[in-house]
Amino acid sequence: MPLESVFKQELIHKIQRQFPGAIVLKLDANNIQGIPDNFIVWEDRWSAFEAKRSALAPHQRNQDYYVKLMNTMSLTAFVYPENEEWYLNELQQAFRYPRATRLSLSE
Repeated sequence: MPLESVFKQELIHKIQRQFPGAIVLKLDANNIQGIPDNFIVWEDRWSAFEAKRSALAPHQRNQDYYVKLMNTMSLTAFVYPENEEWYLNELQQAFRYPRATRLSLSE
């Protein structure tokens, strides 16, 4: 099992190869505890992810809340070696095609 830092760095390199010109930012978790550590901007789209060493790695306080909330806005997920391929495929979909507008049934 790779160290989280090694896994995250390799994932960032894959993202930058897949999306030339993408900017991957390291967010300051001290401002709001639980915000995903990584933010990707590519053209007019964005995604955020929290890298974990494995699917069983513990989550910090508020991480589940912010990942779930931000995923309603754009692709946001916990990413670990076991779901890396899934995330990269979802990122390809999210960045290539705009998500459908979410309208309430009453509109």
